[in-house]
Amino acid sequence: MTALKILVVDDDVEIARALEMLLKREGYDVIKAHDGIRALEIVESEPIHLILLDVMMPKLDGLSATLRIREGKNIPIIILSAKTEDSDKVLGLSMGADDYVTKPYNPQELLARVKSQLRRYMELGTHHDGGRDGVIRNGGLILDRQTMQFSVDGDSVKLTGKEFGIMELLMSHPGVVFSSEKIYERVWQESAYSVENTVMVHIRRIREKIEINPKEPNYLKVVWGIGYKIEKF
Repeated sequence: MTALKILVVDDDVEIARALEMLLKREGYDVIKAHDGIRALEIVESEPIHLILLDVMMPKLDGLSATLRIREGKNIPIIILSAKTEDSDKVLGLSMGADDYVTKPYNPQELLARVKSQLRRYMELGTHHDGGRDGVIRNGGLILDRQTMQFSVDGDSVKLTGKEFGIMELLMSHPGVVFSSEKIYERVWQESAYSVENTVMVHIRRIREKIEINPKEPNYLKVVWGIGYKIEKF
């Protein structure tokens, strides 16, 4: 089996080398870049399965690179940053990142997050070949599990892996309210601790993509104090 390929992007050569060694010990193929522009070039030319991305870099910072990558690809992106404020994490997630890990990081925790993202991507992402066939329809929403296609009123909508996972969960159970913790555990496939902001950011991004008026949503509803649901049509 071909090794999964991870792109490590950090302008600190020593940090990039340490990440490379950590990931290679787990059997991953690793490519390194030291600025955002080079990272974009690699993403366009190589079959990358996951990106570890520093924020503060020359030529193009990590958040701007994330936005550019998200214009056409749903590769899992984990941001690595020395910024620890909740506002920084929310900003990173709102830009399209799937996860946000603060430096200094615990190597085993980082590996667990990498494996979780890759598992999700390989099961539900563009590499998924079958075994979860089926198209879910609800009103004007259509979600195709096999092709990872999503559309609203006939118009194709690009969702990231996490956004697709959230919509698959909610559309599979129309009218059922899921708490932030339940959504996180089901979609991220890991234990949920203080995940309200993370889930909220993803929900907001989905609304901006699928709702005519995100402030008055028809489909993706919040049930205050409880969680989120997809309205049944």
